[in-house]
Amino acid sequence: MNSAPTLVLVMGVSGSGKSHIGKRLAEATDADFIDADDHHSPTSIAKMSRGEPLNDGDREGWLETLAGFLRNHASRGRSLVIGCSALKRRYRDTLRGGAPDLKILYLHGSRELLLSRLRARQGHFFQGDHMLDSQLRDLEPPDEDEAIRLDISLSPEEIVSTFIERLGA
Repeated sequence: MNSAPTLVLVMGVSGSGKSHIGKRLAEATDADFIDADDHHSPTSIAKMSRGEPLNDGDREGWLETLAGFLRNHASRGRSLVIGCSALKRRYRDTLRGGAPDLKILYLHGSRELLLSRLRARQGHFFQGDHMLDSQLRDLEPPDEDEAIRLDISLSPEEIVSTFIERLGA
């Protein structure tokens, strides 16, 4: 990557591998990594733990916090990768408010693969098939001109290397 800071959003529904891929991408590009889930309010975490989907109001302050991280890193000349669902275009627009040159990696896959990954997770607050279905209903997939789209059936190594390759193109 070039010497200017690179600001990246790794997005997708739960189970798509945002955290895993985001950490690998951050390591490969000498960037910091932030898992957006670590910045949900206790109220939102409790809501999701009960199997209740978040609404736009629940996400508003959370997205502004994440946009602040992007702004802060950009002002310090430091690269950052954020793993965040960013399901709707307006959520991504809020994040772009902190980083107009935000690069987006959209991880997508079949419902079956996503469910199998979610069922294998231990100790995460995101619970239940209906929560995944809610995210899939809310998802506004980014257009090809907004994001680099990669299928989660690829290996993590392939996803990271392909994304880096396409960023340089």
